Amino acid sequence: MSDQTNPIDSQEWRPVIGISLGDFNGIGVEVILKTLGNPHVLKICTPVIYGSIKIISKYRKLLKLKEWYIHQINSIDQVALKKPNLISVAQSLKFEVQPGKVAPDAGQFAIESLVAATEDLKKGALDAIVTAPISKANVQSEGFPYPGHTEFFTSTFEVADSLMLMVCDDLRIGVVTGHVPLSEVSSLLTRERLASKTNILLKSLQDDFGISKPKIAILGFNPHAGEEGLLGDEENQIIRPVILDMKKKGALIYGPFPADSFFGTGDFKKFDAILAIYHDQGLIPFKTMAFERGVNFTAGLPIVRTSPDHGTAFAIAGKDLADDSSFREALFLAHDIAKHRRETKLLLESKLESIQPIE
Repeated sequence: MSDQTNPIDSQEWRPVIGISLGDFNGIGVEVILKTLGNPHVLKICTPVIYGSIKIISKYRKLLKLKEWYIHQINSIDQVALKKPNLISVAQSLKFEVQPGKVAPDAGQFAIESLVAATEDLKKGALDAIVTAPISKANVQSEGFPYPGHTEFFTSTFEVADSLMLMVCDDLRIGVVTGHVPLSEVSSLLTRERLASKTNILLKSLQDDFGISKPKIAILGFNPHAGEEGLLGDEENQIIRPVILDMKKKGALIYGPFPADSFFGTGDFKKFDAILAIYHDQGLIPFKTMAFERGVNFTAGLPIVRTSPDHGTAFAIAGKDLADDSSFREALFLAHDIAKHRRETKLLLESKLESIQPIE
């Protein structure tokens, strides 16, 4: 985005953050509206929803948000700063808003909202994106063959690899294998994959969170971290060699730790981030400790993407029962990372400009 103020004045800079609507029959729209109703949000960013006034109006009535205002625009170049904006998408799609219902039209709308926001993200018109929850089964199609948002963004921005990183304050847990069946985890756990995920985590902690020398713990794959080979050899054959190799390069990588006692004893507090081997190994402890405020951040991308750590929650959709804390934290984290990346870029440019050429 073009800067709205002096580019060096980071206190005044407000990122323009796109919001994809997700499945409109879930709780996504509710948590979006509740979040944007918080006066602090507009003081730090300019939000842009990619959705429909029909959907917004439906939930405004259900939630009785009489004073809620949104600025409707046709394209991102018409964005009004310091206001919530709405860009209409999927205008030819016929749909009905039915909170709590799994419906194909809601899945299709979610895809079109995501794609429209991503196009503006590609153009550099957005500084970050926050994605509301989708129903993974409801969006699967030839046009969207991805298990989830993480895989979609990894493919769309043509990066070799990315990392699903769950964040809540100083608790950060990434996963080596994400949305795959548990039966496939063992075959997917290779030295190359583990090294790639660890390197992405290291770089993200430095570039996105400002931790110059991050300390990372890697969990074991088997019970009791393999018990020296008695309960499996993945630790000895894959995990330990990667840890030793990275230590030789100067990285502060430790493990493998038995996953159960690692969290039970509080050892996780000694590290800047934890790398779990598979989805539930990392997300069960994370959501136990941080479900209401947890954020899903996709590390390793050239753009900033976050989302709440919950799903569509169809059972409570449209009932004014959804807690917007996680979505609000996702918006705040998107702001913080976008701001940090910008400040780093400006600092680097300033240093390069100060270097006088040798004649």
